[in-house]
Amino acid sequence: MPASASAPRTAERAERLSAAMRERELDALLVSERLNVRYMTGFTGSAGVAIFLTAGDEAAGAAAHRFLTDFRYATQSAEQIPAHVRREIVTGSLFEAAAAKLEGEGGRLGFDDANVSVRDHARLQERLSEGWQLVPCTGMIERLRLVKDAGELAQIRAAAELADEAMSGLLEGRIVGRTEREVALELENRMRDLGAEPSFPTIVAAGTRGALPHAEAGAAEIAPDLLLTIDWGARLEGYCSDCTRTYATGAGVSAQAREIYELVRTAQEQGVQAVAAGPRGREVDAVARAVIEGAGHGEHFGHGLGHGVGMDVHEAPRLSRTDGEEPLRAGSVVTVEPGVYLPDCLGVRIEDLVVVGEQDREVLTHLPKELTVIS
Repeated sequence: MPASASAPRTAERAERLSAAMRERELDALLVSERLNVRYMTGFTGSAGVAIFLTAGDEAAGAAAHRFLTDFRYATQSAEQIPAHVRREIVTGSLFEAAAAKLEGEGGRLGFDDANVSVRDHARLQERLSEGWQLVPCTGMIERLRLVKDAGELAQIRAAAELADEAMSGLLEGRIVGRTEREVALELENRMRDLGAEPSFPTIVAAGTRGALPHAEAGAAEIAPDLLLTIDWGARLEGYCSDCTRTYATGAGVSAQAREIYELVRTAQEQGVQAVAAGPRGREVDAVARAVIEGAGHGEHFGHGLGHGVGMDVHEAPRLSRTDGEEPLRAGSVVTVEPGVYLPDCLGVRIEDLVVVGEQDREVLTHLPKELTVIS
């Protein structure tokens, strides 16, 4: 994305970040995690750090923000970094260079302690002048990313539509008799042909392997009359989608398989209907979980109901009984993906991608959820 296109978006984000920094009494914030750098500056390269200063007045405002990269990205950064961020090409460690830019000043410098290595922290500590205090500030940018703007929602919507299209094309061909790995590779290549990349390694799990929530696609051939779970997503223009469907590979699937499928479908649909601004993530989780527990399968649903999706395929907020304390906010995008996994027998997971609205929601994944027989 050229700097001219990203400048209004990143300038608004810088203003929101400055407000958050003032709340934390920070004078500067070092942004180094790759997706956070992209979110704040528009830079899509793999090597760059940004320094954002709290705007106390116009003279110390946005023009004082800095972006540092190396010579490999001189041209790319010139095209992508907006005018309100001062771009500099440096040599050596980006962390040491960032510390050097703060020489002669002083204050509280925030950094992301979840993503800065011990070595880079030591480089900062050694190079900073004595007037600076390093302050752990994990999650500041992620909190900004939690609520998507209209442009971000459009990008996620497009990624979901592309992933749906890729799956629809896959299902037009034969599935039974092919290996899980062959099916996963074709689905990923279909997404590439449509202009995206997979947002994570595609899961294709047939029969008893469906009881493994994060099964890797294997070399076994997909047999008829089993359940087949496929979990896939597309990354398009920097934003992700995530979807899961479970199919029947023949009309002869067992009565137990059909019963478990309908249980998960009911729980999933009720979970989707519970998504709105206001409820906590654990409260939405509880709606779907109650359906599964009521049928006696609570022990077979061990993961959370869902997670946020955006620039990363797993981000805040969380829909979980153990990590879902914050209320959902309008503009967040979450998955709703209950599952029932019977060890050495079968597994069912159904997942939609959902935009949180003030009173309702928008489902971005549109493939049917009735048990579909494929050949």
